[in-house]
Amino acid sequence: MNEPQVWTLIGVFAAGMCGTITLVVTMFAHIMKTEFASVRNEFSSEFASVRTEIASVRTEMALGFEAVRTEFRAVHGRIDALDRDVNAIYRHLFGIDRG
Repeated sequence: MNEPQVWTLIGVFAAGMCGTITLVVTMFAHIMKTEFASVRNEFSSEFASVRTEIASVRTEMALGFEAVRTEFRAVHGRIDALDRDVNAIYRHLFGIDRG
């Protein structure tokens, strides 16, 4: 082989290698873009489910707090009634209500 044929073969080999590298990098970039999109979709669906769970926990807590408030009001009413009764007994025993 003479010198022009060697340089031609080197050029063909270099062009083939550059084409192969370009093809592999392009395919790799496309695959990575697709995989990142799928991971992004999975994360968004998981975040949506977490938001739903947090909303349900908030609802349960609000219902629980409302039940506690209702029970507190009932107990407070009973304590007021008990206080009124104890004051009446106190006044009756010590003759304060007789004048």
